[in-house]
Amino acid sequence: MNPVQKRISLHLQTIIDDGENKEYNKVQEEGYFFQKGKLHVITYEEITEEKATIKNLITIQKDKVNIKRTGFVTMTQMFKPQQITENVYKHPHGSLHMETYTNQITYQSLAERNEGKLIISYTVKLNGQEERKHELVLVFKEEDSK
Repeated sequence: MNPVQKRISLHLQTIIDDGENKEYNKVQEEGYFFQKGKLHVITYEEITEEKATIKNLITIQKDKVNIKRTGFVTMTQMFKPQQITENVYKHPHGSLHMETYTNQITYQSLAERNEGKLIISYTVKLNGQEERKHELVLVFKEEDSK
């Protein structure tokens, strides 16, 4: 099977809820969607407020999502429903140990509709502190080929 590659526009929103306050982060970028068999991959770059580049690679498989970030920050975060995964988040000011518990992953492929959607509901403990609820919502559409 030949791989499918499409240029996409994406909108990523993360919501962090610590019980008292909610923090919202939004990213809008252009990137690429690849599909080879049951493996779906999204790549894009984001520029931080400090003008630094972060490369993002999101790998989506049945019952597993992996997000790898490299550049200004480095992290590989794995999501498996009803499981705890661990990683280290490295940034210019140091490193943080992350413990992630994935509640649910919902994925709608770009092949199913005009719009792809990935929703991950999870909790994170940073360096053993109180866990905080997170929700990641990624919506992506094929770019018009002009």
